[in-house]
Amino acid sequence: MSFDPATLVYDDRGLIPCIAQDEETGEVLMMAWMNAESVARTLETGKVTYWSRSRQSFWVKGETSGHVQSLVDLRLDCDRDCLLAVVRQVGPACHTNRRSCFYTAVRDGEEVELMTPMG
Repeated sequence: MSFDPATLVYDDRGLIPCIAQDEETGEVLMMAWMNAESVARTLETGKVTYWSRSRQSFWVKGETSGHVQSLVDLRLDCDRDCLLAVVRQVGPACHTNRRSCFYTAVRDGEEVELMTPMG
C-alpha cells in the first residue's frame, strides 16, 4: 500500500506534530510541526523537513547549523494525527545547543535542568 501524506490528520492550520527520536539511543530529541508538503519532502530527500510556524516556511533541520537530522524511519500513530521521525542526529537537536529540547524536568514542584549545552 503506497503512502499519501494527505491521508494524515492535520489540525485546522494544516499541521501535524512530529517527534524526533534518536535511532541509536531512543532518546526523544525534539518536537516540531510538519504539513503535507514537508512530510513529502522529508520522504523524498531523507532530510527531515519541518514547517516553521514563526517564519511560515520550510525548515530543513540542520540547514544552517549543520546539526542535520537524517531520516531512518517515519512512523504514524494509530490515529494518524502525530508522527515519529526516527533520525540519525548530527550534533545537538535543540537550538539551545543541547542534545534534546527536553532538558528541563519538574520535580517536587521545581524546575530542574537535566543537561547543559554541548561543546
